[in-house]
Amino acid sequence: MNLIKSPEEIKIMAEGGKILATVLAEIEKMVKPGITTLELDRAAEALILKHGAKPAFKGYERFPYSLCTSVNDNIVHGFPSDKPLKEGDIVGLDLGVLWKGYNSDMAVTVAVGEVSFEAKRLLQVTKKALRIGIKKARASVTTGDIGNTIQRYVEDQGYGVVRSLCGHGIGKEIHEDPQVPNYGQRHKGEELKEGMVICIEPMVTMGNYNLRKSDDGYGFATKDGSLAAHFEHTIAITKDGARILTYV
Repeated sequence: MNLIKSPEEIKIMAEGGKILATVLAEIEKMVKPGITTLELDRAAEALILKHGAKPAFKGYERFPYSLCTSVNDNIVHGFPSDKPLKEGDIVGLDLGVLWKGYNSDMAVTVAVGEVSFEAKRLLQVTKKALRIGIKKARASVTTGDIGNTIQRYVEDQGYGVVRSLCGHGIGKEIHEDPQVPNYGQRHKGEELKEGMVICIEPMVTMGNYNLRKSDDGYGFATKDGSLAAHFEHTIAITKDGARILTYV
């Protein structure tokens, strides 16, 4: 597995990332009370195909949909369903695009209508955790440096950081080396090098960070039933630092 991507490969991944970010922005606008996550999935797939790309997740490890939808205490890999979203829910939207043989991966967590102050704050903290993780990423730092930066910020805000799932490298495969945890020790883990492309994706819980299998048998939810949020970008390590590829 080639961890270092050429400038041409990164250019292709940036093209796919722009398609992904464009599609996910449209799906995010559709989120409102009464819509089903199955409707969001169908819309996401149609938009990806309209751009001439392919859904990266459909069929991957037997996942039968294009969009992962994770509601409230579900944190990742949730199955879309015909159950309508309701006012006050939060929903994670995790989507991947395959473009010219290369994958990109992105996630946001969205409020459904008006949500509680606590839910808003969880989303704000998780989104900021992604920003500071990306800011930390550059050649010569380690995955442990990134994880430690995210962990210290999130735990200082009073939230939990998921241990059993993590970010990852990406390219011709959706999941490549290195693993990119959201916790850890400074100077530990894989050293990042120019040309690497990775996904940073903080997964943050309002309560305990321990997880269980979701009711659909595929995704993951918090063991204590607390709310959870997830944000993700695909980034390339360049000589100037981190370049977000999933960006319009």
